[in-house]
Amino acid sequence: MSESYREMWSQLGLNLEAHDALLSVLGGAYGDIYLKQTNRPSAMGYFDFVMTEVHGLRVKELNDARAAGRKVVGSFCVFVPEELILAVDGISVGLCAGAEFAFDKAEAILPRNTCALIKSAFGFSLGKVCPYMESSDLIVGENTCDGKKKAYEEFGKLVKNLYVMDLPQTKSEPAKALLKAEYQRFARALEELAGKKITAESLKAGIRTVNAKRRALRRLAQARQADPAPVSGLDALLVNQLFFFDDPARFTDSVNKLADELEARTKQGQGVFPKGRPRVVVSGCPMAIPNWKLPMVIESAGAVVVGEESCVGERGSRWMTSEAGDSFEELLVNVVDRYFNIDCAIFTPNPSRLDQVKKMAWDNKAQGVIHYGLQFCQPYQIESGNVARELEKAGIPVLTLETDYSQEDVGQLKTRVEAFVEMIGKGEKR
Repeated sequence: MSESYREMWSQLGLNLEAHDALLSVLGGAYGDIYLKQTNRPSAMGYFDFVMTEVHGLRVKELNDARAAGRKVVGSFCVFVPEELILAVDGISVGLCAGAEFAFDKAEAILPRNTCALIKSAFGFSLGKVCPYMESSDLIVGENTCDGKKKAYEEFGKLVKNLYVMDLPQTKSEPAKALLKAEYQRFARALEELAGKKITAESLKAGIRTVNAKRRALRRLAQARQADPAPVSGLDALLVNQLFFFDDPARFTDSVNKLADELEARTKQGQGVFPKGRPRVVVSGCPMAIPNWKLPMVIESAGAVVVGEESCVGERGSRWMTSEAGDSFEELLVNVVDRYFNIDCAIFTPNPSRLDQVKKMAWDNKAQGVIHYGLQFCQPYQIESGNVARELEKAGIPVLTLETDYSQEDVGQLKTRVEAFVEMIGKGEKR
């Protein structure tokens, strides 16, 4: 891939030497973690192809679309409504923020005790190795946690066109009104960017496209409830990660083909692991590409990850946006209603998330939950206590972990996860 896309990367302003090093590490990690798995569904071949071309063909598609007049909008968060971006014939893409890269440069701007996700976004930008940032006509930041809110003040100095969206922190009618006002403001900004008016028809088409993606992921999630598990947690996580990068129609078709294969496997009693393998739900912070450390450790320890209570997981597909309505205003209310359901840890209080963690454990017949928190991510770290207490009340074993994007603590994580898996493996099955 490297040679055929070097001119494009150079034109985007990437640091080619650093980018080559990044791709080498990424490719090696992917081969070691993903391609050495056995008994994988054949439909995962498509997602392997997407990963081999994630900085190549997909970036070329984005830049070809830009040359044809379309606009690319990059973002970090599930609160940025893809429906509105599609309504101006724009393309929504996720941005790089899942690896420890150029942290020394990031820490020259940010405090060292800033969460890894924020430092990663800065590192990719400062290191000039994220083609998605360089290909975006607009980068959308969102005021979720305080860390992001303040970091965007500095990030705006690094990227060419940053738009910051405010978000509510409570589940109240005034908070919902704030979200509606912000989405109206975002819609106007998109119209100005694209030179196109959002109509009821274009918004409804965008809603249908994103709902189709979510329904496909719901099929995948439901297929994972089977025992034996028809797909590894690693592979399912990869699909959820690529939700933010791939062409929507192509992604939807490919996930549905994967779901077809998994449903057929279940009917035949086939799984990627033996029946009765300990089953785990991972809850907490999102895991962006290439953050595969924790599920790799869990599945190497003899368990299978059967669900992710996370923004890169069930929060991306848990709710649909209603397609009912004949005007832009009616449809925008539907968009607001859908996104206001999201139970990110930024909300206080946040009881629906506690209920959802328990429900996912029960629905997926999990023997335990591992709560994953990035170091210095205060919302999820603080909320982990409530999650653990609620799970314990419900009789669901829980392990709380804090980590970052480095590989330095893999041995420590392995020891703790292996002990947890052994414990839940000896317990009574649901």
